[in-house]
Amino acid sequence: MSTFNFSELNPDLILDAIESTGILVESGLLALNSYENRVYQFVGQDNKRYVAKFYRPKRWSEEQLKEEHSFSLELAAHEVPVVAPLLINGDSLHLYKGYHFAVFPSVGGRQFEVDNLEQLEWMGRFVGRIHKVAKARLFTHRPTINTDDYLARSVAELQGSELIPPSLHEAFFTILHQVVALAGQRYHSEDNLRLHGDCHPGNILWRDGPTFVDLDDCRNGPAVQDLWMMLSGDHQAQSLQMNTIVDAYNEFCNFNPLQLRLIEPLRAMRMVHYMAWLHRRWQDPAFPQAFAWFAEPRYWEQQILALKEQFSALQEPELRI
Repeated sequence: MSTFNFSELNPDLILDAIESTGILVESGLLALNSYENRVYQFVGQDNKRYVAKFYRPKRWSEEQLKEEHSFSLELAAHEVPVVAPLLINGDSLHLYKGYHFAVFPSVGGRQFEVDNLEQLEWMGRFVGRIHKVAKARLFTHRPTINTDDYLARSVAELQGSELIPPSLHEAFFTILHQVVALAGQRYHSEDNLRLHGDCHPGNILWRDGPTFVDLDDCRNGPAVQDLWMMLSGDHQAQSLQMNTIVDAYNEFCNFNPLQLRLIEPLRAMRMVHYMAWLHRRWQDPAFPQAFAWFAEPRYWEQQILALKEQFSALQEPELRI
């Protein structure tokens, strides 16, 4: 099965896979917004709403998927509001005709407000609770955030991209290499723990407090990785927000303020890795449809400007708390 091949994942196969777990589908199969995997909401015969998640073939090993599920279930057992996969006959990960999948309860809510200090305080408290549990041990099979994966390999992939207009090659790769070199120099983390890994507002549902979803990118790394993506606005606003988050975080887990120097390197790593991820997935028909702008010159012109801004940010003093 190809890394990009979801072509065989038709409605009949999806239904058969779900019903192989013993859950009978009454109605639905509504495709949810997901590009890396394929995710469907449905109603079972018990009138409960569920979500079936079919993992991209060959992206994660079976051991890595099970480690993600184990972490989710461990957090749920400690009453952390995370959407964990259902245990069905003792298993959370299922295999049907080459596709690994899991079934989750369907939960609702709205996106939390990044400029709302009260909600940011809640978020700091709950990320602190996640990390209190996470510190017990590191992942064995999941990766650790590192500059080789996020920077070096990403640049190598982009280097051969035919999507970058030849007229912009020199300008783009000149600033890209400058950002990568400086971010690589600035990123050093020996104080790692298990992370949500992709704790951006889209992965937080808000309803009388936060609910964390999608631990698909969980990995080892510095605690600040699960905090910085909640920041917004200018330097002063981000400083106030980080103070609010960290004060609440420290109620459950001690935050090392030295990690603040990792925020801009991590932001640079995410920017470069995101471009490489889109390039890597371009063979998947869903990506040119959803991200058509990735092949337009205007996008690459914007990235040149964004990288220049990030190069400046890497040279500025880190946030203070």
